[in-house]
Amino acid sequence: MKRLSRIAALVLVSLVPTLPAVAADDVTVYETDTPFADVAFDLGGAIVNRGYVVDYHGFIGEMLQRTAADVGAQKALYKNAEFFQFCSAVISRRPMEEDIANIAYCPYVVFAYETEAEPGTVRVGFRRLPEGGGRDQVNTLLEEIAREAVGE
Repeated sequence: MKRLSRIAALVLVSLVPTLPAVAADDVTVYETDTPFADVAFDLGGAIVNRGYVVDYHGFIGEMLQRTAADVGAQKALYKNAEFFQFCSAVISRRPMEEDIANIAYCPYVVFAYETEAEPGTVRVGFRRLPEGGGRDQVNTLLEEIAREAVGE
């Protein structure tokens, strides 16, 4: 029964619309006027050049464009939107040793997007993990990667 409750909770959470990045306290976003293709390339490079492997490179913008008619969408949201998923055995181990449930934070995701409403402004960011428990090192890594991608 407990397992079913968790599954039901996850399903319900996935049905709730996501708040805009500016409204979420746990989302960190940086802006640049560098062309999107360059930023996305630099974002992937910032991960790989640290010795990590990109497990998955998702194309959210393309998926939303492709499925717009199927879901009755009337508004284009993103000109471009991608995410990169990766993890670090070294950095993840400490938080997981402190609390085995910290597996929830791995893999890490960094994203880049350019909206239809503001073409030319590219945003790069990540969801910040709760402080403490070894998670601060993860936040530092994600922040360094995001800043590198925007040229900071």
